Amino acid sequence: MTLRHTRAYFAAIVLIAVQAGGALAHCEIPCGIYNDELRIDLIKEHIQTIEKSTTSIVELSKADPANYNQLVRWVNNKEDHANQLQEIVTQYFLTQRVKPADPKDAAATAAYVKQLTLLHDMLVQAMKAKQTTELEPVEKLKALVGEFYEAYFGKAEKEHLKEHGR
Repeated sequence: MTLRHTRAYFAAIVLIAVQAGGALAHCEIPCGIYNDELRIDLIKEHIQTIEKSTTSIVELSKADPANYNQLVRWVNNKEDHANQLQEIVTQYFLTQRVKPADPKDAAATAAYVKQLTLLHDMLVQAMKAKQTTELEPVEKLKALVGEFYEAYFGKAEKEHLKEHGR
């Protein structure tokens, strides 16, 4: 194989790798493909998984002898789902979806601050869920995601979602 062919193969591999990495990302360019309801559902699923992991850790901790392999797996699972929840909150909602309000519009500014506060609280509770086997952070996450849903979707959007069985 010649140096020219080697360079061509290398360039092709680099191009494929760069393209593949871009295809996995969603979406910090204005593509217009968003599904906010799906992200809320994913957050709820992560909360359920964190809760299941937490209760499993507590239950397995009581066993004699302790099954450390399963304990480690549930701890890792809880951590992973808390991280995924935090990723949705930061990369999807904070980075792309929640938009700053016009400071002259007091109602819009209040709504914006409410959304930011709820999202920040979700990040903190997810962090706390990673640090403990108490269910209090999980219960707070459940309440927060419900509050965020109410604060994020306007009346018209909620009616539209109801029409479609959501």
